[in-house]
Amino acid sequence: MASDEREGAALEALSEAVGAIAGVLDVEHVLQLIVDRVRELVGARYAALGIVHEGTIERFITSGITPEQRARVGRPPEGHGLLGLIISEGRSIRIPDISAHPASYGFPPHHPPMRSLLGVPVRVKRRPIGNLYLTDKEGVAEFSEQDQRLTELFALHAAIAIENARLHEAVQRLAVIEERDRIGRDLHDGIIQGIYAVTLSLEDVEELAKDEPREAMVRVDRAIDALHGTIRDLRNFIFGLRPELVDETDLRSLLVALADQVRQNSLIDVDVQLPDSALDLPAYVRAELLQVAREALSNVARHSGGTRAELWLAAADDEVTLTIADNGRGFDAAAADTEEHYGLRNMRDRAVALGGSLDLGAVPGAGTRIIVRIPAAGYSVSTPRPTGPET
Repeated sequence: MASDEREGAALEALSEAVGAIAGVLDVEHVLQLIVDRVRELVGARYAALGIVHEGTIERFITSGITPEQRARVGRPPEGHGLLGLIISEGRSIRIPDISAHPASYGFPPHHPPMRSLLGVPVRVKRRPIGNLYLTDKEGVAEFSEQDQRLTELFALHAAIAIENARLHEAVQRLAVIEERDRIGRDLHDGIIQGIYAVTLSLEDVEELAKDEPREAMVRVDRAIDALHGTIRDLRNFIFGLRPELVDETDLRSLLVALADQVRQNSLIDVDVQLPDSALDLPAYVRAELLQVAREALSNVARHSGGTRAELWLAAADDEVTLTIADNGRGFDAAAADTEEHYGLRNMRDRAVALGGSLDLGAVPGAGTRIIVRIPAAGYSVSTPRPTGPET
């Protein structure tokens, strides 16, 4: 084969090898794929990728050796001898006979015999992250300069693939953390609050059973219905569905249903004031505002000592406002701002996530008022549509 043909075939093989690892986002998969592809690229019998941390090989991925052979060899190398030389010098090394090199450290028992070696560092922005090791060029005594050039080019792409996979993994971990926080907020603000409301409604059932047995039975029936609804919401939550059909229901109807639930499960009378027209809000906005209202009304029932709550939803050209107020005992708003409780922090986080804000007005002995404002840009007020009974 002519020189130009050989070079063209080598570049085609390189392109194919690079294409195989491009876009692979699983770290374990991309590391193994790199080792397998580089071994095929230069025709080596064995290949390995050593991931280096602080001058020591912390991971060693192999190709060409069976799992049984690797198990017999024992512990993977740590970076002594020739492997350590490539790490310390940070340059490619091409050797015809491993055993004849003065830096050779020798092989452990049961290690396959190896003669020729090609070692190439893998760097990301000049930062070494590992090394490619290829041994025993098939058909000839040693690796060629072309083999070295091809491996060095492949190492550049391998470094990018490793970094991309690691970045994707980090983003996925962050997404899991954020999702865990979201799940915690949703459980606390929705399902757990619903269960707590049921417990409030049952606190005086024992006394009612003596004096007003019919009212006690009504209260228990309502509690059972509410728990069935909570079980439904939890089932929907587990399967990734939004509780209470948020995706298909107007926010006004959702708030009316929430107010009814609070009235039934507590001693709080809730007055609801809503726009005449349905708000064309995205499902995620409706869900967040509903959870804010749920948390706020739950706090009224649990902590305020009040008997009445007011819930207002208003829309202007540039702003949507949700207000929840009560006639309870109130508290020190300044202290709450410096040391927020979990529920208040959840509500504030939800408002901020929508690009808005939460204002807290609370005075000891004068009740509490929570005002959530979110931008209305991009949302439109639609024509009225049926929303069910309103208060």
